Amino acid sequence: MSEELREHKIKRLYMRSIRRGIKEMDLILKSYADRHLAQMDDAALDLYAVMLDENDHDLYQWITGQQTAPDRFAALMADIAADFPPVK
Repeated sequence: MSEELREHKIKRLYMRSIRRGIKEMDLILKSYADRHLAQMDDAALDLYAVMLDENDHDLYQWITGQQTAPDRFAALMADIAADFPPVK
């Protein structure tokens, strides 16, 4: 089986980013994907794909700092969260 083309992978990950289970994650991940997916290297895209398999409620808590993200996602969660400063 042939390896997925990079442009197809980015499109697939983008669609998975904007069609989540909760609206908040649709908005957060769409914004992040718009700004970052095209510039990510293959390893970062692979990690992002694995992250998208996680539960939306867990992702939301990790991104908002309500819970600590697992080590493998910590840097990615911090990067995503940096795009969304806390509301005061």
